[in-house]
Amino acid sequence: MMATNNGLVYLIALPLFGALTLLLLGRKADKWGHLLATAMSAGSFAVGLIQLSQMLDREAELRPVTQKLFTWISVGSFNVDASLLLDQLSICFVLLITGVGTLIHIYSISYMSHDEDRRRFFAYLNLFIFFMLLLVLGSNYVVLFIGWEGVGLCSYLLIGFWFTNVNYASAAKKAFVMNRIGDLGFLLAVFFIYSTFGSVEFANVFPQAALLPSGSTILVVITLLLFVGATGKSAQLPLFTWLPDAMAGPTPVSALIHAATMVTAGIYMIARSNILFTLAPLTMDIVAIVGLSTAIVAALIAITQNDIKKVLAYSTVSQLGYMFLGLGVGAYTGAFFHVITHAFFKALLFLGAGSVIHAMHHEQDMRNMGGLKSKLPITFFTM
Repeated sequence: MMATNNGLVYLIALPLFGALTLLLLGRKADKWGHLLATAMSAGSFAVGLIQLSQMLDREAELRPVTQKLFTWISVGSFNVDASLLLDQLSICFVLLITGVGTLIHIYSISYMSHDEDRRRFFAYLNLFIFFMLLLVLGSNYVVLFIGWEGVGLCSYLLIGFWFTNVNYASAAKKAFVMNRIGDLGFLLAVFFIYSTFGSVEFANVFPQAALLPSGSTILVVITLLLFVGATGKSAQLPLFTWLPDAMAGPTPVSALIHAATMVTAGIYMIARSNILFTLAPLTMDIVAIVGLSTAIVAALIAITQNDIKKVLAYSTVSQLGYMFLGLGVGAYTGAFFHVITHAFFKALLFLGAGSVIHAMHHEQDMRNMGGLKSKLPITFFTM
């Protein structure tokens, strides 16, 4: 039996309020918009900490809590609630998204200070955090899918933020289209899940799935389609080429989306659906093989790069491959631990790279760098 908690909505409401305020007020918010957006992200992090403390206070093995916002779809026997679920898995992601997200907001205040569209940039950052939280807090596959699509939209807006540059605009378009390929697999998986289990709620699907025999054909089909979705979002072979191109966006975007949060959505989704995957050994083998192949191929490509952000981008793809290898061999906890560590170290490396690029007057070719320790002591230390 799950407990109810009416405070979960504040986790997603704060960044949504910040995004809508900045987008609707337009130029009127230019002078203070960045401060509001940062405050909303920090506020969401504070709510997450409160939820964590309440979860630790509760007995019964950190019992999950839910909050139903409203009945969203009700057609015949098909019912979908817009509801939120907070458990051990989602609270870790909530604190990761809002914690690292807030630090990147703070970094962006100075980094984007010379950009006349800074308010719009912060609105997109807040909107991204809202959709990412919706993704990890959704209590069913449909709400998860809305967050999944939302972060795809926000990545398009953020990668192509400087859209007057044709290369940046086409990089954003490439990311959007390649993600849609994976999302089609995810959408088909949701259809199969409903037709098989009569529900899309995690609480209804997983107990029924546990009763099916291991290696069941329908479970293999569902998990393979879910993995196709994860392949697009988390940049695995062959759908990984959008991620290095996405470095066209401002550096804080690279840190937030392509290191800390969005690219780990596929790992979250597989970890959340671990019962389905554990009962489909064939899919697990495929996940492990694709993860291992991606880790090796991306690492080899990274060695040949000269652009400071491209090296980090291919490194990210390689690390995501390691995470999928962990998932594929059933080491869900190990894979998730690497998600957490990678989010911090890779975000910091990207922010450090941004500092170097700024100091080098927007030079990104590492062959033109060297001996910067004396010029950038703080960045040297953080790197």
